Amino acid sequence: MLESHIVEIDGTFLGAVILESDRKTRRFYAAHDSVRPLHNHILAEPDDLTRQAAWRFRRARVRSADGDGRQVR
Repeated sequence: MLESHIVEIDGTFLGAVILESDRKTRRFYAAHDSVRPLHNHILAEPDDLTRQAAWRFRRARVRSADGDGRQVR
């Protein structure tokens, strides 16, 4: 690992995007259950990983708010 940056959404630490030794590959390290399916995913752009993690986290948060998957308004 050469460097990494934290992925934090709405004050919650979700994981980190890690730059591999080839200096091109970026891998996501998932630390939060809502983004566990993205663990070790590799994408060309770090922003792609961050967007996907944010989407999954917010979707999981909305689903858990009412307990049955319907969006709470």
